[in-house]
Amino acid sequence: MRAPIGNFDNARPAPDCLDELTAPVAQAVRAWHGDVPADQLIYVDTDPEIADTAVFAKHYGQELLDESANCVIVAGKRSGETTLAGCVVLSATRVDVNGAVRKQLGARKASFASMDTATGESGMEYGGITPIGLPGDWPLLVDSRVVDTEWVLIGSGRRRGKLIVPGKALAALPGAVVIEGLGI
Repeated sequence: MRAPIGNFDNARPAPDCLDELTAPVAQAVRAWHGDVPADQLIYVDTDPEIADTAVFAKHYGQELLDESANCVIVAGKRSGETTLAGCVVLSATRVDVNGAVRKQLGARKASFASMDTATGESGMEYGGITPIGLPGDWPLLVDSRVVDTEWVLIGSGRRRGKLIVPGKALAALPGAVVIEGLGI
C-alpha cells in the first residue's frame, strides 16, 4: 500500500498493525466507528531517531511540514480542580494555551502538562502522543485547520511509527471540539 502523503516504505491500514500501537490507541482503532472507515487510518513505520519535525520532513517528504499535526496535553486549573485535555494543531503552529485553551476549558490557568502526567495519564510515549486513544472523558480541542487538511500525519502512541488519517476524522473523536484559532 502507498501512503497518501509522504515517502514511506511501509504503509498499512492501522487495524492490521494493532501490535505496533500502544494499548489505548489499539483499543480506539479496534472500536473505531464513524464516517471515516478504520482502514483509512494508515500506519507508517518511521525511525524514532529522526522524530524532530524538520528532520522528519527532510527524510520522509517536505510536504509533511504542512500536513503534520502535533497533539499536546494541557492542564487547565480552576478552584483547585485540574482538567486534562488533548490539543491538536498543525505542526507549523503552536497551541494558544493562554487564550483559546484557557477559555474553552473555563480555566483560570492553563499550561502544558508535565511529561510524566502526559504519558502516565494517556498511556502513550513522549513524542508519540496522538488524539486517537486519549481518555474519552478528556476534552479534545482540534484546530479547524487540522480538520480541513485532507490527510494529516499524527502520532501513533509510540515514538516509532505515525498515523496518517483524514483530518475530518479527528473532529469525530470522543470529546472533540473544533476550534478556529487554537493554533497560532
